[in-house]
Amino acid sequence: MFRSLKYYNFRLFLAGQLLSLIGSWMQIVAGSWLIYRMTNSAFLLGAFAFALNFPSLIFSPLAGVVADRFDRRSLLVLINTFAMVQAFILWVLVFTNAVQVWHIMALSVCLGIITAYELPIRQSFISKMIDDQKDLANAVALNSSVFNGSRLVGPAVAGLMIAAFGESFCFLLNALSFLPVIVALCLMRLPIFKVSRTASSTGSLMEGFRYAYHSMPIRLLLIMVSVLSMLSGAFHALAPVFAKDVFIGGPKTLGLLLSCSGSGAFLGAIYLASRRSVIGLGNVAAVAAAGSAVSLMMFAVTVDIRLALVASFLCGMTMIMSIGGMNVILHTLIDEEKRGRIMSLYAIALVGISPVGSLTAGAIAVRSGVSTALMIVGLFALAASFIFWFRLPRFRSKVRPIYASKGIFPEV
Repeated sequence: MFRSLKYYNFRLFLAGQLLSLIGSWMQIVAGSWLIYRMTNSAFLLGAFAFALNFPSLIFSPLAGVVADRFDRRSLLVLINTFAMVQAFILWVLVFTNAVQVWHIMALSVCLGIITAYELPIRQSFISKMIDDQKDLANAVALNSSVFNGSRLVGPAVAGLMIAAFGESFCFLLNALSFLPVIVALCLMRLPIFKVSRTASSTGSLMEGFRYAYHSMPIRLLLIMVSVLSMLSGAFHALAPVFAKDVFIGGPKTLGLLLSCSGSGAFLGAIYLASRRSVIGLGNVAAVAAAGSAVSLMMFAVTVDIRLALVASFLCGMTMIMSIGGMNVILHTLIDEEKRGRIMSLYAIALVGISPVGSLTAGAIAVRSGVSTALMIVGLFALAASFIFWFRLPRFRSKVRPIYASKGIFPEV
């Protein structure tokens, strides 16, 4: 399960990422709670999530080109420094009681731009820390485990910190959490980066688009990640409304709901890390996608906090088994020289499409209620998961030759 931890650089990477991601989840929870406390508006909650994520639609393709043309470690150091500055500014505004809704939205857009570059560069950087590419799938799964472990800890800590010290303390802790990841990146032992820049940036960008479009497995995986991202965006955007208005709670209730989702996601990521091979992962991803849709609909209709926590746990577990499984398959399929550009498209699907779900769910919630909003998104995701399942035979026929060329057993 932990075989990729034998690499020194990857151990440093995971340690730094764990602390940084916990801080990032704290900021997201504190920001959403602050918006809802200030405005009492479900629509503005959706707008907040939209502001965080929509820049990925614009900037992630550029990030993919940058990731394939420049030193990814240096880029990550620079990006994390910008993120730290953004969090400090937000902390100062909230701590001094000078914050306004437009401040939060503007800084969320700034963070969204930073994330649009950080995610594809970070994802494509994983392969550079792994000497034996047979361990790449395990490294991707462990990275997913750390991400989802932070989802378990971050919201719970945020709920306690908001209740005890207010939202500003979460923003301060997030700013400080970027220091370990910057230090870890600087301590890595990596060869000097060299790349052949034979094509222009525009040419490289179009080459990545063509590569993804003409590969049926990559195209199908990116579409499914987009659908599940909409589902996740709707859940996280409306979670504060459920915590406050449906379950009559406060920030601790919100932290508990999100932590249950995070604990389920962590368990799902551990399952992916425990797998010895990518073979059969397509089936797992399809079934899990349907499970995440059903779990979300269960969450939408219950008024019992205990059942809601169970549904949140199941939704998180199946969501990461599906999205994480598709991420592992993508890493296995793509060519190394195009990794940054394909990971940028993955970032669009995972982050850039998420605001469509959050904004749509927020708009529906204003007219028809939060339960109806999540039910509609859940039904859409369930239909997509059935389509994915029926496309699996053709999917297998396309990936077998690629797996065979990489020394993986050809049956999937």
